[in-house]
This record gives sequence, C-alpha cells and structure tokens, in this order.
Amino acid sequence: MTLSLKRFDLTGRSALVTGSSRGIGLALARGLGEAGARVMLNARDAERTQAAAQALREAGVDAEACAFDVTSPEQTADGIADIERRMGGLDILVNNAGIQQRGPLLDAPEAVWAEVLDTNLTAVFRVGREVARRMATRGKGRIINIASLMSEVARPGVGPYAAAKGGVKMLTRAMCVEWARLGITVNAIGPGYFATDLNADLVADPAFDAWIRGRTPAGRWGDVDELVGAAIFLASDAASFVNGQVLYVDGGVLAGL
Repeated sequence: MTLSLKRFDLTGRSALVTGSSRGIGLALARGLGEAGARVMLNARDAERTQAAAQALREAGVDAEACAFDVTSPEQTADGIADIERRMGGLDILVNNAGIQQRGPLLDAPEAVWAEVLDTNLTAVFRVGREVARRMATRGKGRIINIASLMSEVARPGVGPYAAAKGGVKMLTRAMCVEWARLGITVNAIGPGYFATDLNADLVADPAFDAWIRGRTPAGRWGDVDELVGAAIFLASDAASFVNGQVLYVDGGVLAGL
C-alpha cells in the first residue's frame, strides 16, 4: 500500500455508527469496516441491530451491536460507557440516527416537532458530547454528523426536518470551534436524495421520482454506497486538517437552481 493510500486506512480504529441497523447508517458502518475499522452498530431495535451486525460479520467486517435510544439521556450515557469498555475507546463517531415526519407546518403538532428535533438534532449533541468527553482525554477523535441537503434548502412538508438538519450544520461548526484544540475533528456529510427506507414512499411516487431526476444534475437518486467514500475520508488521517465542514453528496443539486 502506498503512503497516499495508507492515509485512508482505518485499521486498528474503532467506530460507532448510530442508526445503523439499515439504510445509510448500515452502509457507512460497512464501509468503515471494510476500510479496517472495528465497528459498533447502534439503533433502538435490538433484534434488528444484532442481525445487521451478524450480516456484517458474515461479510468479513469486525462488527458488534449495542442497542439504545439516542433520545434518552440515561440510555445514551449507559450505552456509550458500555461501548467504551467493550471497544477500549472510540476513535470515530458517526451521528446518523434520524427520523422524518412529513406534513404542513400550519398543521404540525408540537409533539411531532419535538420528536424530530430531539432525534435529529438534540441526539447529535447528546451522543457527540458523551463521546467527545472521552476523546478529549485521549487527545484525538473523529466525529462525523449526518446533515442533509436540507441543511441548506427546504421544500414544503419537511419543516421540522429542515430545521433540525440546519441545526446539525451549525452544531457541527460549534463542536469544531470548541473541540479542535482537544484533538477532535468534527465534520458533517450532507446527503442529497438517496433511495432508502426513510423515503421509500417518495421513490415510489412517479411524479416525485421524475422531479428528483429532473432537479438533480446527475439525473438520478443516489445509492447509499456512494456516501461511503466521504465517511472514510473524514474518518481518516487524510482529513486531519479538515474541521467544521459539511461535505455535500447530492449529485449536484446545490450547484444550480
């Protein structure tokens, strides 16, 4: 392996990916594992998370599972402490857990607003802080928050989600300016429209599918595996001086009107 490629090698490092029993999170966990990292999968559903970890192990990835709810301060604190013990310290955190609730803002119940903000934004702070406290004692760490195309633009029906993802962008910068001197880099990945379980109804809608293909310069939906390179880069030594940034992986949507 050349020196240039070694900068992307994650061998010997440990990574936690939240919301990783399926979809984008599972793809990122698999990619980090294929780059050499030992990965810990997390989601609320213990059975599904264990099954996902088993599937990764069968594919040759060093993977384990720890199920807890990132919206619970108590479960999060206990879960991170358990993961640190089991893995001997975390080198990489990917804050991926998220939900979507669609509907007009005029009719949005406050309970829906609170649920989306707590899961998609507050949990990023909650998990990030728990992990960063430990990374700080070791003087190193990589945190990757999953932002969104909606960190920059909005469309009707996704107000709480757009608000939360806009917050993730600024939280990423706030974490950077406070934690960089502790040896921690904090960046984000902003996916565009990807064909996942979270938006399966949109993929199946002929009108929306046509709109996405017309609006995206690449002319198609993204595949979750196309996010893996960005995650490996931000988790690796190749990104040692990259901090406080959002790397958009959107097929070019933000490049034009």
